[in-house]
Amino acid sequence: MKTDHAPSSVRALTVTAPRAPLSGSVHVPGDKSISHRSLMFSALARGTTHITGLLEGEDVLRTADAMRALGASITRNGPGTWTVQGCGLDGLGEPADVLDMGNSGTAARLLSGILASHGFTSVMTGDASLRGRPMKRVMDPLAATGATFLARRGGRLPLAIAGNANPPPLSYRLPVASAQVKSAVLLAGLNAVGETRVEEPVATRDHTENMLRHFGASVRVEPMGAGGRVITLQGRPDLVACDIVVPGDPSSAAFVLVAALLVPGSRVSVPGVGLNPLRTGLFTSLREMGADLVISNERVEGGEPVGDITATAGSLHGVDVPATRAPSMIDEYPILAVAAAHANGQSRFRGLEELRVKESDRLAATVALLEANGIRVEVVGDDMIVHGTGGVIPGGGLVHTHMDHRLAMSAIIMGLAAARPVSVDDTAFIDTSFPGFVTLMNSIGAGLGA
Repeated sequence: MKTDHAPSSVRALTVTAPRAPLSGSVHVPGDKSISHRSLMFSALARGTTHITGLLEGEDVLRTADAMRALGASITRNGPGTWTVQGCGLDGLGEPADVLDMGNSGTAARLLSGILASHGFTSVMTGDASLRGRPMKRVMDPLAATGATFLARRGGRLPLAIAGNANPPPLSYRLPVASAQVKSAVLLAGLNAVGETRVEEPVATRDHTENMLRHFGASVRVEPMGAGGRVITLQGRPDLVACDIVVPGDPSSAAFVLVAALLVPGSRVSVPGVGLNPLRTGLFTSLREMGADLVISNERVEGGEPVGDITATAGSLHGVDVPATRAPSMIDEYPILAVAAAHANGQSRFRGLEELRVKESDRLAATVALLEANGIRVEVVGDDMIVHGTGGVIPGGGLVHTHMDHRLAMSAIIMGLAAARPVSVDDTAFIDTSFPGFVTLMNSIGAGLGA
């Protein structure tokens, strides 16, 4: 599949502390997880769905291209405003070309569940980063659909999928908490007669369950054990088009809010942020560190809780984040590590094995980010221990982002709070999740690139 959304060439950046406090009110892009799902699910539904607030980052545009290639009619009407004419649950067709998922692991894994349960053959690829990420953990449970998978060594892209149009219902227990694997199994179960059942040891983000209900599917969620859940989906539902309002992405808001907490004298508000309780682990952790975070105007939009968040700079102290919180903030550990580096005392983040299979080995890359800028950090098993500096991050290092957008943004925020400039080797991939990030940060006084 051809696309003209490829990110630009390498863009290095050197970041220095701003001359004045950060201030203002800024809207962050729409939630990436919900944006991916809104395009996929509306393509599987009967009728026309109107989407507002869609994230128009590179990752989501790849999903839009893929669903078009599978037969859905998808039109951009204006900034963040899109219309999807769905094909119906079993109406997707074989793509004429390879599906290029760019840098998006979410899109590739969720789409695998859809493709495994349709009776045609397709091939997915991605950029160099995505081609290095493992797909085996979705291939293994999806093999029970009767689909055939052919991948490179280690289950890596490119991946060919010969789907089965009449898959049996699945029953799968996740060995490690993963919203992406859970969602892939549930999406495969849409085309199965009977109930598909997924057990997760720890509750992960539930946007898939919420949106399936939004489109008319029957989904039951029951508690299991110590914090686990059992999700049961009734197969072959009649999915009917239903409009979607995408809230602001809490993972994107995290960078703006942490910057405001760390730059002395700053006060910044971010309205309309998604507050799904399975996504707000970072805000809980920051408050435990003593952060001045105020949430106001709480409401529900499109089935998801939303609110306005204001962050005011102040001193932070170390925190011990339990492993059970990891699924609710798995994308936010790099920026939380930056906050911990600035804090007084030691912070320990437990149970981070999932970080090893993100856009990069995000655990190792986060450690390198901190160490390159004078922060003492240790890894003990799957725990990361950060020794805070009490408000004085030395800085002065070069950060290798490994084409990981969240590492790039975390490095930029660190530079705003460091004593010496922080150099970032590549910021081009930030657009995959947060288009306009540098412009937005400059609007509140960051002075990036000045």
